[in-house]
Amino acid sequence: MSEQKGKTAFISGGSRGIGASIASLFLDEGANVLITDILEEEGIRTVENLSGKKGDISFISHDVTDEDSWKEAVSYCINEFGGLNILVNNAGIYSSSTVEETSIEEWKKMFMVNVEGVFLGTKSVLEEMKKSSLDNDSGSIVNLSSIAGLVGSAGHGAYTASKGAVKLFTKSCAIEFADLDYNIRVNSIHPGVIETKMGAQVVSNVSENLELGNNEAKEMTALMHPVKRMGVPEEIAQLALFLASNRSSFITGAEMVIDGGFTAK
Repeated sequence: MSEQKGKTAFISGGSRGIGASIASLFLDEGANVLITDILEEEGIRTVENLSGKKGDISFISHDVTDEDSWKEAVSYCINEFGGLNILVNNAGIYSSSTVEETSIEEWKKMFMVNVEGVFLGTKSVLEEMKKSSLDNDSGSIVNLSSIAGLVGSAGHGAYTASKGAVKLFTKSCAIEFADLDYNIRVNSIHPGVIETKMGAQVVSNVSENLELGNNEAKEMTALMHPVKRMGVPEEIAQLALFLASNRSSFITGAEMVIDGGFTAK
């Protein structure tokens, strides 16, 4: 029997890409899953596609930058599934521009989604997650950061700053929740370029900046990773599942790099 059976996972930004892959794997392992997103049509379609697995799945429209929206989504999750054991803060946005080109509005939006969304999500689930983790089975919060949260990158000041903030917020939460005996672990995942719509944006930037065709730009992006390819969402999902499971019970405050060797260079 899977250790995820009967648990409930809340996945923000779950309508597509990495979020949808994490949802699919958790369902295969028997967890019940709530996916949330501002992409309502895609969210409903993802629920239709993933229904019929071992766990049950539901969707609610949800803006991660709005505290009331978080309260409503968490309440819905508890009413629908009876608890909350796992939070995956996956929702995020990406853009590329130089410091001189970046407007304060763009900067603030990046931080509202990528950083405030993680803060609000973490704060909003704590009361219920503390109840759900009273036994030996710890609660788990998994925050999606990026290799951009580990190293600098020209033309990505706002994005790297936001993802670096996620990394350090994760570590602070891990220490704080351990000190307070919450029995909740908190870790961050730092992917390289993944074959998703966001990954396609990265390829598009390479194409534009180097004046390459899309296929050439995709090949060059793949070659940035020593393994000579981009990652796929299912690989990130496997890491998220590990961090949500008791197999990682001694892991908290960690930055889990999954980047095909990108940051090893």
